[in-house]
Amino acid sequence: MRRHLIVLALVAGTGAGSAAYWFKADGEPRAGVVVARAGESAAAGREVSAVRLALRPFDSGALRRSVRTYLGKRPGRAGVMVTDLRTGRSFGENADGRFVTASIMKVDILASLLLQRQRDGRGLTGAERALAGTMIRESDNAAASALYSRAGYGPGVAEANRAFGLRHTKPFPTSWGSSLTSPSDQVRLLTNLVSDGGPLKARGRRYVLGLMGSVLDEQAWGVSAAARPGERVALKNGWVPLRFQGHGWSINSIGRVSGHDHDFLIAVCSAGNPTMETGVSTVEHVADMVVDGLRA
Repeated sequence: MRRHLIVLALVAGTGAGSAAYWFKADGEPRAGVVVARAGESAAAGREVSAVRLALRPFDSGALRRSVRTYLGKRPGRAGVMVTDLRTGRSFGENADGRFVTASIMKVDILASLLLQRQRDGRGLTGAERALAGTMIRESDNAAASALYSRAGYGPGVAEANRAFGLRHTKPFPTSWGSSLTSPSDQVRLLTNLVSDGGPLKARGRRYVLGLMGSVLDEQAWGVSAAARPGERVALKNGWVPLRFQGHGWSINSIGRVSGHDHDFLIAVCSAGNPTMETGVSTVEHVADMVVDGLRA
């Protein structure tokens, strides 16, 4: 079920240009769970009120069977990868499958451009920062095309992706939305945005996550379905009807859900959905199902 979100506040974040919206869900708590108190927001996050699950052992086999059973009844195909940075647990199903990126590619475009500017010893221009904000928060395609050009189109982003350690992502030469990626690669990209071990410095990482934490309310679906009380969400979604690279809708969602006990990096990709609504339902259900399974 999609969460209906209510804007509570806008707070300034650390690092140039970063900001975070605080949101609270209005959904019903689940049976057998305790609603946690909302905590203090970080610079790059969307605070979402949901529920915390009671402790239980993690059964990867049972979770895999549940995910496969669910996906077997859904139209099209999907893949998921989730890593909990706090516990070190991960789960993937069709995690290396290739999917058309649609607008989740916009995170890769911005991260790549920031890495290029970092290596040149300079930051984004004012115009580029304005484009980046519109591209991530509003998912503006014209802004994405402009920044894709400045990043060197497909070859420029592909070079940055090698530094990020991406293995399955193939940026399309000119049309960024036609690029291919995998859920596992998207979690690798997210890992670069939250880890000191990646090539991108902290200021750039905070900037990207700050924008992902303040997307427009109507675009706050997807991995946010897995959030619980007091947890913050930074995300980017993608959606496009396929014509030349398949059929139906490609619906994807990537992001971070972090709280006191867990810090999840989540990527769910899908293709062949008969409608956008069907794809959103699949992506949200899979994200929620897998994160629930990892909350031991």
